Amino acid sequence: MVKISKEWKEKIQLIPGYDPMRDSEGYYFDEKAAAKAIKFFRVMVTHAKGVLAGKPYMLEPWEVAIVANLWGWKHKETGYRRYRQAFVFVPRKNSKTTLAAGLILLALFTDNEPGAEVYSAAASRDQAALITDIVKQQIRNRPQLESRAKICQYSIVKLDKGKETLTQYKPLSSEAGTKHGLNPHVVVSDELHAQPNSELIDVLETGMGARTQPLMIHITTSDFDREGSICNEKHEYASNVRDGVIKDAQFLPVIYEAQPEDDWTSEEAWAAANPNLGKSVAIEYMRAQCEKAKQIPRYENTFKRLHLNIRTATDVRWLDVEKWQALSGVLPDLHKAECYGGLDIASKKDLTAFVLVFPLGEGRYATKQWFWVPSERMLERVRNDKVPYDVWVKQGYLRHAGEAAIDQQVLRRDIGEIAEDYDIQMIGVDPWNTGQLVQQLDEDGFEIAEMRQGFATLSEPSKTLEKLTLEGTITHDGNECMQWCVRNVATEEDAAGNIKPSKKKSTERIDGVVSLVMALALATANEGQEEFASMFDGDVNEDEWEWGDD
Repeated sequence: MVKISKEWKEKIQLIPGYDPMRDSEGYYFDEKAAAKAIKFFRVMVTHAKGVLAGKPYMLEPWEVAIVANLWGWKHKETGYRRYRQAFVFVPRKNSKTTLAAGLILLALFTDNEPGAEVYSAAASRDQAALITDIVKQQIRNRPQLESRAKICQYSIVKLDKGKETLTQYKPLSSEAGTKHGLNPHVVVSDELHAQPNSELIDVLETGMGARTQPLMIHITTSDFDREGSICNEKHEYASNVRDGVIKDAQFLPVIYEAQPEDDWTSEEAWAAANPNLGKSVAIEYMRAQCEKAKQIPRYENTFKRLHLNIRTATDVRWLDVEKWQALSGVLPDLHKAECYGGLDIASKKDLTAFVLVFPLGEGRYATKQWFWVPSERMLERVRNDKVPYDVWVKQGYLRHAGEAAIDQQVLRRDIGEIAEDYDIQMIGVDPWNTGQLVQQLDEDGFEIAEMRQGFATLSEPSKTLEKLTLEGTITHDGNECMQWCVRNVATEEDAAGNIKPSKKKSTERIDGVVSLVMALALATANEGQEEFASMFDGDVNEDEWEWGDD
């Protein structure tokens, strides 16, 4: 049985659901080493940004448990570290990146490993730069650290009596080239969920074999449910270690999460997932984010995943299907009404969608949709995927266009016939994969707007569609194929909060929604142009102008 003081035992046993005393045979707890690591944080590690910039980074009890366990446990025979890997699973705003930077400094300046290579691993160059900038600022905030380090553009070299050593820190990202040949001593993987695959982590793990006490620390928020997720793989392994299903005395599982069955709107669930609730995670902030999730369907999954560490089925669920269905009904008389189109052309073998949006005035809109599919593809989807294309054809919601592949001449003919009933002002198209159809539509007299499928083009109309659906200010004719697209659609979101429908992250075809977003972009961009132009009606007498220097 490991001998350890009551004080330290209480500190290290704060890991949720995990007792480090279990499976500790062959190891001992070095209280002095743990105390030294904690003291390093208190004296040398600082906040780098915000109102606390330059102030000491005071570890919270849950962080003390992590640092003390990682640096306190030793092997009885070798004296080397017990833990070789840690998985720290905490939601956003719990000071993960600052903690990660502090762990990098601790390894760099106190491990005394000859020629130590310390790395941070990130998915993107921007994320790699973020943690590196914090590490650099923390060093600059403490003269004792700054005098012992040479800060370069892409690395930090440890100095020994003013001389450069082989011990250094470098940031790595999965976007950069090969990482083979590295010999890592300590790796801190920041936001593991953002890694596109396991390649970078695998290379770093296999490169640690020659080190005496290597340590890889994964600090991350939850990923969503996707194939090839290294974050989900590590989470499953860590959960099994925590629960005793897998016996691995060298793996530290630190998991803060709410459960899928928990009431995600309750403050009890928030507290279970956020160890810094009431500190770096303000309760007022969580209440505001929860209220936003209640009002905006796509944000519910975001809130659950990023603030409660609940893995969700898709990246971001978007439109509320029930609310969309409730907006169907008898449309007003739209014959020869002004409208704007969106055309999403299939890659030969699947769904093509054409959507018209009609501005009705006072912020209200109506929309109609048409869909086409090759007849052979229709039968294949019905047979293999149970998608009721055949039923939708009989109901008039879906049309045939070719046999083995989409016949663009059928699309041209049908769009021309549709235009006989409605006053189509402009049609938005994705310039990719349009073939000759767009040129032919242009020849037929349609005004074409090329709309690339990035955040800059699609974010505002996507948010407009979200708003119109929530407010009930858009109506449609209940096209079943369109409602299927609405049910399938998920969105991507960038760091600036821009959103767009995501074909790669959605569960099935979303062509109707993409076409609707493009049509809305044109309709809202042109709305009010006549009123704006009327400001310039009539003659102007230039003598009315008074020059200030007369």
